[in-house]
Amino acid sequence: MDMNTVEAMVPTSDPNEFRTGDAWLAGGTVLFSQGSQTLTRLLDLASAGWTPITVRQDGIEFAATCTIAELHALPGDPAVPPAWKAMDLVRPACDSFVASFKIWNLSTMGGNIATSLPAGPVISLCSALDASLEIHAPGGTVRRETVAEFVQGDATNSLQPGELIRSIFIPVHALRARTAFRRLSLTNLGRTGAMVIGRLDEDGLFTLTVSGSTTRPMHLRFGPDEYPTPALLLSRLDETIAPADYHDDIHGRPPWRRAMTRRLGVEVLGELLPSFGPGNER
Repeated sequence: MDMNTVEAMVPTSDPNEFRTGDAWLAGGTVLFSQGSQTLTRLLDLASAGWTPITVRQDGIEFAATCTIAELHALPGDPAVPPAWKAMDLVRPACDSFVASFKIWNLSTMGGNIATSLPAGPVISLCSALDASLEIHAPGGTVRRETVAEFVQGDATNSLQPGELIRSIFIPVHALRARTAFRRLSLTNLGRTGAMVIGRLDEDGLFTLTVSGSTTRPMHLRFGPDEYPTPALLLSRLDETIAPADYHDDIHGRPPWRRAMTRRLGVEVLGELLPSFGPGNER
């Protein structure tokens, strides 16, 4: 880490205090690991004292400063209704960090989303559950955007200078859904190479969310009258995800990521909709 240009740490969560040379500081696990030779101030969001997790009747609101450790502990909270079956995704997603407890106790949900890396597990979890962000901007404006729309590519998102993620909201309809989770990596303790999460809502909507293998989250949705066979699902994956959308780095080349995405997608289909899964081609 080399951040010897930083002159001050300012305890604030007010976007109006942001100026050129500033960076928002939450857990700082990525900020400090990358270092900087241009930053002059860090704006410390920890001073805001935001409640990490609020369980509501219409869903769950997470402060951007909620840590991965706090997120991981949530499924055991008695405030979470047993009918929220999608909570089964939380711990597998957290485990995808493949990080030490020291990182889990510092790294934040908002920071993982704002970093916008393809392997970001909070991005995968929140995209699969139709989560939205509350984003505060200088001048007092507030906007909402889904996580899937917010992440635009590898380390690229829609944040403008001075804007910050205030909270993440997961709606109750997604929390009540049945889910299936698949993840692959080139090594046992490696970064995610492909992640596919399936969700079957109570109204019958089937959603397949692809992340990890792609530069940004991708959704495929099917109503009860259009559930796909494996062949149709593979065709829709190829229509939805262009070759350039598959991420390319040392953790997996595009042809492998595409092949694993197709494999995991069919597995998820078979788990959530067994009558349409492998062996039920029409």
